[in-house]
Amino acid sequence: MSTQILFVGATGYIGGTVLAKLIEHPSANTFSITVLTRSQDKAKLIEEKFPQLKVVVGSTDDEETLERLASESHVVIGTADADNLPAVKAILRGLRKRHATVGDLPIFIHTVETDDAMQGVLTTPDNGLKVGENVYDDADPKSIASLPPTQVHRDVDLAIVEADEQGKPSVRNTRLEKILIANRLGYLKSYIILPSTIYGLADHALTKAGISNPRSIQVPLLIKASLRRGAPGVVGKGVSIWPSVHIDEVADLYIRILDGIVNNNPAVGHGADGFYFGISDHHTWYELSKEIGRVMVQKGLTKSDEPTPFSDEELVKYFGSVEGGNYYGSTSRGIPNHSKAIGWDPKKTKKDLFASITPELEALL
Repeated sequence: MSTQILFVGATGYIGGTVLAKLIEHPSANTFSITVLTRSQDKAKLIEEKFPQLKVVVGSTDDEETLERLASESHVVIGTADADNLPAVKAILRGLRKRHATVGDLPIFIHTVETDDAMQGVLTTPDNGLKVGENVYDDADPKSIASLPPTQVHRDVDLAIVEADEQGKPSVRNTRLEKILIANRLGYLKSYIILPSTIYGLADHALTKAGISNPRSIQVPLLIKASLRRGAPGVVGKGVSIWPSVHIDEVADLYIRILDGIVNNNPAVGHGADGFYFGISDHHTWYELSKEIGRVMVQKGLTKSDEPTPFSDEELVKYFGSVEGGNYYGSTSRGIPNHSKAIGWDPKKTKKDLFASITPELEALL
């Protein structure tokens, strides 16, 4: 029997890369993948180029369709809007129906944002003037649980984890209560992936077919701002730290989790123990802007590679608001112990991040 997979976000940067890896997976002939896309044109392209995929035209705002598709799927992989709580609740309702009618425990692999996911989740607003003290460990449920529910994306995460945890005994349960509900897990198993600064031009079958987005958001936006002002820019002093990961390596994490589930890898936890950081290295904002400046000098686009501080007016002009611009001075620090415990082994470092600046800048030019 084939594994029914619902894929949401296939035309995106992460989603397209993950889907491309699923199509090339050694067990691809056992997958029955349904792709939800709101674009009629993209749907036609998918049907033409990848006839093994089933395409449904619709958006994540179409809760009835989303619920129905989820109810028909053993695995749901979500790489679209991380803040769309109604869409996630529709998926959860569908998976609850699946569990009630089929009796299995469906799988929900959720992405906390389609790009640069830890904005709002692990960040502290340090305005480039200091390094935030918080360092989170994805292998420590207490570390994750310490995140306040008011953090961006957190309400969606908590709803998913709650669905996984329903029916599990607490430490206060009597022995009889534990016996009665010992076999009652939630109605699904959840796995939540938090990528960091994702970089690199995606180059796979879906981008070549014009179906999925080949580019990131965070680094290109900083490059655009520097090009428009004619000099590399930085928030504050740029000393705050952020993690990074290459697009191919973070996509590998999704496959590693899926394979671990299938192979019953005991390290692949779910629910409150089902958070996975996509982090391969850390960098300061100053280092990143300095490299942008170096490439701009090399291209004859500016005279100095030294980043200068963005003014509030520039933050509004280039990033939409002062608050939005100050995101480029925030701190986000994490340790991917859980991801690595399941066999994920990223090789790229911040040197690879800096090496990606030249092709990104050339593409923008």
